[in-house]
Amino acid sequence: MERRALIGVVCQHSQENPERYFIARSYIQAVQNAGGTPLVLPIQPQEDLSQVLEHLDGIVLTGGVDVDPYRFGEDPLVGCGEINPLRDEFDLAVTALALERDLPILAICRGAQVLNVALGGSLIQDIPTQVQDPIKHWQQAPNWYATHNVEVKPDSLLGEILETQLTRVNSYHHQSIAKPGQGLSIVATAPDGVIEAVESTEHRFVLGLQWHPELMVERDVGAQAIFKHFVRAALAK
Repeated sequence: MERRALIGVVCQHSQENPERYFIARSYIQAVQNAGGTPLVLPIQPQEDLSQVLEHLDGIVLTGGVDVDPYRFGEDPLVGCGEINPLRDEFDLAVTALALERDLPILAICRGAQVLNVALGGSLIQDIPTQVQDPIKHWQQAPNWYATHNVEVKPDSLLGEILETQLTRVNSYHHQSIAKPGQGLSIVATAPDGVIEAVESTEHRFVLGLQWHPELMVERDVGAQAIFKHFVRAALAK
């Protein structure tokens, strides 16, 4: 039987009901369709997490609430939204351990922001109030529908995957990367200059995307290619 990559998918945590962990089906299906086997990761002690990661081939950092500005040395601005300190702590721990082990990481939306903060970067807390003449980054359209352009650097991992310098993406965020963290290169931007993708120059596959390719995989070959390349990198561990 052909081996499938075992992919850890960080799940979300409800603050209204602290006993509840959850994950969108789209993440699970995107990993499965790309040839991986997803393993949902709830918040857990770091010593347990370290043991779990010994058996994983890759990590998906998922979307969710805002990252606490305290994590990148700032006080919260008025536009900063809900934060979950337990999830911040866990997501940053997962990221640090995965980077240390050089596990492939696909970081999506909040996940890209967590990746950036884990590497010492900072965030724009609220695009509408901090970016001059921003485009709309929180769409009112079907979640699979691409609503704005993104310019991709051709000489990048993302450029190689998408095989294009201009793509269109869906958009559900009001935060974004400000100062990239150590070893992260900006590889895609929106028309208003907002950073849409980063990748590590120091790891074999670490890609952070501000959009949600898992919601687009059924209709978009670029989104499919992102997950396929990620799972392929995980198998090459």
